[in-house]
Amino acid sequence: MGKLESLSVLANPETLRALKAEKSRRPQPGPQTTFLETKADIAIYGGAAGAGKTYAMLISPLQHVSNPRFSAVIFRRETPQIRNPGGLWDESVPMYAPFGAYALSSVLEHKFPSGAVVKFAHLERDETVQGWDGAQIPMIGFDQLEHFTFKQFFYMLSRNRSACGVKPTIKATCNPNADSWLATFIGWWIDQKTGLPIKERGGMLRWFVRNGDAITWADSREELVAQDPEAEPMSVTFIPGTVHDNKRLLAINPQYLANLKSLSLVERERLLGGNWKIRAAAGLMFRREWCEVVKALPSDCDFVRYWDRAATEKTEGNDPDLSVGIKMARQRSTGIYYLCDARYGFFSPAKGDAAIRNTATADGFDCRIGVPQDPGQAGKSQAQATIRDMDGYIISAKVESGDKVTRFGPFSAQVEAGNVKILEGFDEEVLRRLEAFPDGRYKDDADACSGAYEMFHNMEGQGLFQYMQQQQAERQAA
Repeated sequence: MGKLESLSVLANPETLRALKAEKSRRPQPGPQTTFLETKADIAIYGGAAGAGKTYAMLISPLQHVSNPRFSAVIFRRETPQIRNPGGLWDESVPMYAPFGAYALSSVLEHKFPSGAVVKFAHLERDETVQGWDGAQIPMIGFDQLEHFTFKQFFYMLSRNRSACGVKPTIKATCNPNADSWLATFIGWWIDQKTGLPIKERGGMLRWFVRNGDAITWADSREELVAQDPEAEPMSVTFIPGTVHDNKRLLAINPQYLANLKSLSLVERERLLGGNWKIRAAAGLMFRREWCEVVKALPSDCDFVRYWDRAATEKTEGNDPDLSVGIKMARQRSTGIYYLCDARYGFFSPAKGDAAIRNTATADGFDCRIGVPQDPGQAGKSQAQATIRDMDGYIISAKVESGDKVTRFGPFSAQVEAGNVKILEGFDEEVLRRLEAFPDGRYKDDADACSGAYEMFHNMEGQGLFQYMQQQQAERQAA
């Protein structure tokens, strides 16, 4: 980053000594340094994955830790996100230790020799903000601001007060989310046609005042005060960054860039390109021209069939979801996936169980079966009943989490990369529905593909493929 001493925000002698003792942890030139040096009341850093946002967030409070009355609180939406491996807590402990901080894991808090405190906390629900009534927090951080609500963010601005001589500031990191309120809030810094940050505006300050939910923007504080002498404008900046700005990460973990490039088209545009406008749409998640059609399967394949279950028969007056069972194969020697067969219909619970049982008979014992398990005791009981009914087959149930688009993303990435092939004769109607996902009426086929793809990876960890192969060899020998 050049001379460390040139960073005015790190002018505190204790901070300089600690950072000199740990040279590899210095902030990098570019977005990280801009984020630390900005004079904005609200500084938002991000726009892509791997830009070094977590480090920039964690180092921000260090310029003030010699002040005994200083405190900072850095929020994530949920507590598990704070404690995740490589998350805020894991990263902060070795970073703050050279400053003499005492880490209190039970309360997610660092206490510095001066008495200064840096704390981590969650805002899981909108009403959680009320627990901070009366708080006075000189520095507030929001890690992944797009996960927080408009209400949470603006309510916590009222807690951003200081009596310790440190100017109140808000620091935030983010990744693109076209459907987030944040996309509108930082819209001036984003090209509304391409969805990409406007390079020349990165780090520039703008001012706003809020009246109810309405926000008025201006290029200067004076402009807003001229309109309303009683206004209290706040300054905001957005600092875009991508993995290419994080030279340290690319040197230590060059594979990370390849990981981002292997994402599905939509996620790659968001997390690698920093696109704030792209969202999942028909034709972006699945295209049949990405898949080679083959006449036969290789001999060294393992098989699964995953059922996305509905529970309503179709009548003249309703429009229920489909029950869909997708059979998928993966070749052991190459890792290539194959769409083999699809069964679907509008089934009642009893007819759905019968369809699973009859299809399993046709597929044979070498094909493992997967079914979803709805949350709650009723869903668990239904899944257990299905498994009992399929005695003799390898069948498992799984509680699905996350939205449909997110779950489909890993399989979509394999499709786009050419790692998924289609067995000749595969159902055309299913392919049309996959191409229409997520805009089409039926999303059940995509859910079934997501479940089947995930089964392969779950089974690898459990050694079930090896078990199935052993069983197959024993049956052939007999």
